[in-house]
This record gives sequence, structure tokens and C-alpha cells, in this order.
Amino acid sequence: MIGRLSGVLLEKNPPQLLVDVQGVGYEVDVPMSTFYNLPGTGERVVLYTHLTVREDAHLLFGFGNAEERAVFRQLIKISGIGARTALSILSGMSIPDLAQAVTRQEAGRLVKVPGIGKKTAERLLLELKGKLGADIGAGAHPVADSQTDILNALLALGYSDKEALLALKTVPAGASVSDGIKQALKALSKG
Repeated sequence: MIGRLSGVLLEKNPPQLLVDVQGVGYEVDVPMSTFYNLPGTGERVVLYTHLTVREDAHLLFGFGNAEERAVFRQLIKISGIGARTALSILSGMSIPDLAQAVTRQEAGRLVKVPGIGKKTAERLLLELKGKLGADIGAGAHPVADSQTDILNALLALGYSDKEALLALKTVPAGASVSDGIKQALKALSKG
């Protein structure tokens, strides 16, 4: 298994790259989230990779970080989700957004990704529940359990993600859910 490539970026043709690793050119498919963060051609690049071996091809997929590769691997384990669809999902939404959609079971956010229909979105949410939302979501927005409840309450009241997260920063750590909601609402009313 090829787990990581470190070399010189020779070509960038979305979604494919050509990376020279000591004289060997590797063709690597990457999600757009990785593509946008690449250095210029001729510069050094490090990619975490996943190799898929099929009867008719060996396909190498690259990612800017290990977290992105882990999410890709979770996605391709789901029945009906192939590598191309997984790349499309990672290209269409950030990992924190995907984790949030899974945590809140929001199929509508997944349907916006090209190639994802309503049934596929619902299957993704079902399969990823408990595997993605809690782990990745915590990395994106580190919040304690009571703060998660406060955040969910603010979102249920109609505040945007950005407003709710900003208000949550004004709530002291360890505050009870009811006190936290009151303090966050005060902060929102001042803004």
C-alpha cells in the first residue's frame, strides 16, 4: 500500500496531479479541497494517499492531510459509494460541514453535492452516524457536551452556524445548558 508521497509537483489538471518521486511519476487523483491548497508546479508536495486496486486499474488518490484521507476511507466503505463519489463529496463540502451534516442528519446539504441523490444522502447519513460527526466535528469546533447542547439550541432558534459559534465563545466553559443559552442569547442581542 502506498500511504504517502513526497516529491515534486509536475502537472496539475483537476482532479489529477502528476508527482515526481525520485524519477517515478505518480498520477494521483485529489479532491478539490486538496487541489486548491497545492503549491505551484515545480515545487515540493506531500500527499497522504490511498491506493485502490481493481481488476482493470490501480488508482492512487491523494489528500492534503490524514484527516481527509480517513474521511475518504469511511466514505468508500459505504455500499454504493465509490472512490469518484467520495472525491466528489470531499470536493463539494468541507470535512467540518460534512461532520455537521451527519451530526444533524441533514440530507439536504449532501444532495447539493453533484452525483448525490436523496436516497444516497440518506444512506450516507445513516452509515456515517456515530463514525464521523462526533470525531471530526469535535476537531472542527472543539466544544464540550453542554456546549454542543447550547449550540444546537441556538441553531434550533434560527441563528446561523457562524452566529451561534460566535455566541458560544462568550459562554464560560462549564456553564450549565440553561445558563449558557441565556448568556449566548444576551451576546447575540448585543450584536
